[in-house]
Amino acid sequence: MPRQRFVPPDHSAFAALPISQIIARDAPIAVHVRGELSSRRLPVLCLAGYQRNMSDFSDFAAFFDRFDQGRWPVVLLDLPGRGRSGSPARPADYGANRAAEDVAGVMASLGIDRAVILGQGYGGQVAMALSVKHPLLLAGTVLLDAGPVTDSRGIVRLRNNMAHVESLRGTRSVVASFRRMLAGDYPELSPERLDSLIGRTHYLDRRGRARPLHDPTLFEALKTISFDDELAPQWPMFDALRCAPLLLLRTQLTDQLRAETFREMARRRPDALALTIAGQGSPALFDQNEEMEAISAFLVSVSTRVLGKAA
Repeated sequence: MPRQRFVPPDHSAFAALPISQIIARDAPIAVHVRGELSSRRLPVLCLAGYQRNMSDFSDFAAFFDRFDQGRWPVVLLDLPGRGRSGSPARPADYGANRAAEDVAGVMASLGIDRAVILGQGYGGQVAMALSVKHPLLLAGTVLLDAGPVTDSRGIVRLRNNMAHVESLRGTRSVVASFRRMLAGDYPELSPERLDSLIGRTHYLDRRGRARPLHDPTLFEALKTISFDDELAPQWPMFDALRCAPLLLLRTQLTDQLRAETFREMARRRPDALALTIAGQGSPALFDQNEEMEAISAFLVSVSTRVLGKAA
């Protein structure tokens, strides 16, 4: 049986993202679909970072409400243990390979034969795992702050930040701590805008404590990683993405993907457009025209190529 987690039913970050649930393995997967699933356009399926959820793609989905008369299919899902998806019965079932099977199961349930996968951070690792196990499902891939070499510094910072904010008591202390933490990734955002980002990963309980919108056991696997560790590279998984067109994106201030790794990814895939999103870190906010136009142009190009006709 899946383990239960509490998510406030009226949580504001999810207000514009109604879901249906699809059973994958032993836990329900939360899925939000925008636009029209049809044979005329390839859907883009979005996968969020390690402990994150579909709310990171709220502005991304809103952009497509205005693109192609709102018809382009956008699929958001919460991987197991995140957001409104259930947690697997065994924490050992977490991992990119298992998550790739869950994504394949969701696609089958929705009748999606092929899709463009947009993976941000850990979501990009799941996309690479999917390319190894089910290459025919990928019509194209967008990697955002994701690659075959994970930066241990980003993992340690994430782990420490989560432990710190979740140890605080009182709304004022929690909000102030989140503001300091988020300001490093989004130096140009107002305090009010930073506050709105808190709800993407946590909710505040009646005592003013930050409660995670993910299974806390996700961080058990990260306990032994140190700041100066060199994590094993997974270049064969990246090379498996040669099964389909590729778009590479990196935020300027990210500590998840080193600049030298991003350059090597671009060198190995000279056919891929590589862009840097200026002035922000992970996760990207999808609030700048350049990257959204690049992603939408990529989707149209891949869809036309695969389907043999203009969308």
